[in-house]
Amino acid sequence: MAYDYTPREVAEMLREGRIQLIDVRAPHEHQAGRIAEGRLIELSELPQQADSLDRDRPVIFYCRSGGRSAMAAQVFESEGFDAHNLAGGLLEWHAAGLPIVPADGEVADP
Repeated sequence: MAYDYTPREVAEMLREGRIQLIDVRAPHEHQAGRIAEGRLIELSELPQQADSLDRDRPVIFYCRSGGRSAMAAQVFESEGFDAHNLAGGLLEWHAAGLPIVPADGEVADP
């Protein structure tokens, strides 16, 4: 089963350049507030975009609260990816005091 990483663990892995971070939310959510190093691939687009991900590097998915990204992590893990979920999503990331962009960004509702 895909492992859930805490926001602080993900922040550290991002600093070290060890992971791919994928935002599976809708574009309006991404625009409102996001993790700077993340790449937007909507949940519905993930199957078509799978080949654009590096199979040799862990991938961590995130969404608003962790539900959609947990589903993505499970599917990608079953397809042979080293796939994981950001526990609690962007809500937990923001609550932990970690930065989102834009600086005045917010965690939007789906």
